[in-house]
Amino acid sequence: MFWPSAIKRSFGGFCGSMFIVGSGLSTLETSANPFIATCGPPKYSEMRLNLAQAFQAIGTVVAPVLAANVIFKDVGAPGGKSLASVQWVYLGIAIFVFLLAIVFFFAPIPEVTDADMADQAELTVSRTGYIDKPLRRQYTLFWGVIAQFCYVGAQVAIAGYFINYVVLVRPGTSSATGSNQLAIAQGLFAIGRFVAGASMKVVKPRWILMAFMSFIIVFISMAMGTVGNAGIAALSLVLFFESCIFPTIFTLSLRGLGRHTKRGASFLVSSVSGGAVFPPMLGAVADRKGTRLAMCIPLVGFVIAWSFPVYLNLVKARELDGYRETQVGVVGGDEGSEVSGGREKGALAEEVDVRGTEKI
Repeated sequence: MFWPSAIKRSFGGFCGSMFIVGSGLSTLETSANPFIATCGPPKYSEMRLNLAQAFQAIGTVVAPVLAANVIFKDVGAPGGKSLASVQWVYLGIAIFVFLLAIVFFFAPIPEVTDADMADQAELTVSRTGYIDKPLRRQYTLFWGVIAQFCYVGAQVAIAGYFINYVVLVRPGTSSATGSNQLAIAQGLFAIGRFVAGASMKVVKPRWILMAFMSFIIVFISMAMGTVGNAGIAALSLVLFFESCIFPTIFTLSLRGLGRHTKRGASFLVSSVSGGAVFPPMLGAVADRKGTRLAMCIPLVGFVIAWSFPVYLNLVKARELDGYRETQVGVVGGDEGSEVSGGREKGALAEEVDVRGTEKI
């Protein structure tokens, strides 16, 4: 749809096209994130999603550079050449995505059903104390949704006003230089996801989430109170520690949902709507007090999100550690065989009991 929108030079057409693309991406993320989280041993769920999204973070670094220097380099050129170049780019992207969809359609990817999620959760009951509860009583999920809403809102607000902050705290800095600083910060964001994902092999995810959220609050407070290179460095480090927050909140919020996992994932994906709420609030404060002091808006969001890892570490620690200790899905693990063996013994006992009853 970008092609006819470019030909007609229709702003409404571009907005409608972006809405359709956004709807498709949200559907994809609703399906892909829980699939990645559940397509292997439960104990490595957080690590898998962090590493998977680390490659997405690389895209956030590479894509703007390609867009500025290759895709949109002719934007603003006379004679309407800019729109002509853009429509070919979008057509190429559409063809590539269509071919990718065909590959995934024929790929032997198993379907993860609600029953599969319930069975996997039941296999961990000896260590986690899993109990199948109705969706309305999944309080960890709802707290996670609130935390995700506030975190994403704060993250998007900072990214949107990062260049404004750089220009303000270091007088004489151009927007182009500020854009380069943002690229460096986004590079730190990508590195942070690899670091956090690899660390989760040996460190409990709830500890990493707590530490990274705490450092975010520390460094954004420093960014509010300092100027010059020190302030820019502090805000860049905020992006580094933001790296693992979304995927870790996502996976920890899904722990113990069982048959409600898919619906819970849809709630968590919808919480990214916080990204539409916080930036206007930050902008309103920035207009009156300046961008540096306006960082108090994302700070509030981060503090609310920080309450989630505090809750996890104080209330849900034993259950979450049970998922880390379980051997379900691990090659050589005996937990699944123990459950299977228990079921076989139960069936044998029932058979013996029936035979004894018949004899009597």
